[in-house]
Amino acid sequence: MATAAQLRYGNIVSFHRKTNNTVEAKKSAFFGGGLVNFKGKLSSSSSLFCKGNVRTGGGGNISRTSCALMPKVEKKTLLHELYEQQGQSPWYDNLRRPVSDLKPLIENGVRGITSNPTIFEKAIISSDAYDDQFRKLIKEGKEIEEAYWELVIKDIQDACELFEPIYDESEGADGYVSVEVSPRLAHDTEQTIEAAKWLHKRVDRRNVYIKIPATAECIPAIKKVISLGISVNVTLIFSLPRYEAVMDAYLEGLESCEAEDISKVTSVASFFVSRVDTLVDKKLEKVGTDAALALRGKAATAQAALAYKLYQQKFSGPRWEALEKRGARKQRVLWASTSVKNPAYPDTLYVNPLIGPDSVTTMPDQAFQAFLDHGKVARTIDANFEEAQNFYDAIKKMGIDWDEVGSLLEMEGVESFKKSFDSLLVSLGNKADLLKVKSS
Repeated sequence: MATAAQLRYGNIVSFHRKTNNTVEAKKSAFFGGGLVNFKGKLSSSSSLFCKGNVRTGGGGNISRTSCALMPKVEKKTLLHELYEQQGQSPWYDNLRRPVSDLKPLIENGVRGITSNPTIFEKAIISSDAYDDQFRKLIKEGKEIEEAYWELVIKDIQDACELFEPIYDESEGADGYVSVEVSPRLAHDTEQTIEAAKWLHKRVDRRNVYIKIPATAECIPAIKKVISLGISVNVTLIFSLPRYEAVMDAYLEGLESCEAEDISKVTSVASFFVSRVDTLVDKKLEKVGTDAALALRGKAATAQAALAYKLYQQKFSGPRWEALEKRGARKQRVLWASTSVKNPAYPDTLYVNPLIGPDSVTTMPDQAFQAFLDHGKVARTIDANFEEAQNFYDAIKKMGIDWDEVGSLLEMEGVESFKKSFDSLLVSLGNKADLLKVKSS
């Protein structure tokens, strides 16, 4: 019996429809013998499955072959439903080698990837998959930080290639892979601009997002980078005032963008969620009253809902409509830090309540597996803005300063990424020293 891999077959000369789902094909040329099984794609929604008894004489022609039009089977997951039914794009918050491991996730409905210095620290230190490339880079005389960026950029480029079909199919709405500028630059406007330009040019992929933190110093950098036609993932957003500043920077960047087609310039604003509850819950426990304790686990989703309300307001009205006429796309809000830190809370707490159109949710492993297994697909983010505002105000009445919460979390976020970045460079330096000793 010939296998599909053993067959070489020509075009079916003619066929006619026999029933609603079968056709007869005549005179299919092939090489090999026995019962023929092969699939031939007829359209994006069907495949051609044929069987024919071989006559072994002459050129090996089949005089009559029955073929069935087989519908393309695509197993739907909750991630597919999330996007198709609610307009929210599920992304995955992790990246490591082999990057090909992302293929099953794409099949399950993942539409983009986010990364950060902590993710790369864990990936590179815990795996030997980077050793060969790192060894080569050190032999070439690369400095440690140069080698770090070569390792990272290789992963980003490989992931961009995997997600490029989604980018094309969605006309540039999804299929992005995010890579962050050095966290050491979080308080340096000009150096952040230069780093974003360099990283964008170095990665050289249509579907890369350059991540820039939403620090006060980087807000002007975001505006400038957008105006240069570079797509940006704005990260480490923890408060409503800072989120509004981020949206304004995006709009101002588009308004000053000289590109003929600004539809190619896109952005997401990464609003962090679970870390808000981690900090606010501690403050509520210090207050200690029944009313305060009853508010635990409410801060993050309440603030997120109000952020979505701000998003709806900002991307409507005359200012936005003028940009939309030029082809501008909305800067979608992206829910980040969606894994649950408190085991007493539902493991989908930062995904299920934040579902809404024109948004993104990026999930690390824990949140991803939980939602894929038992998430609920329904529009929830704008179901009750009044309740969200009530929770937000009630927390404020407990003496908790929302601006202070945002500032503390931003500082912690920047320091956490810097620590991961510095720690990884030290580890790579130690590895490089060992390689040099072995080679001497």
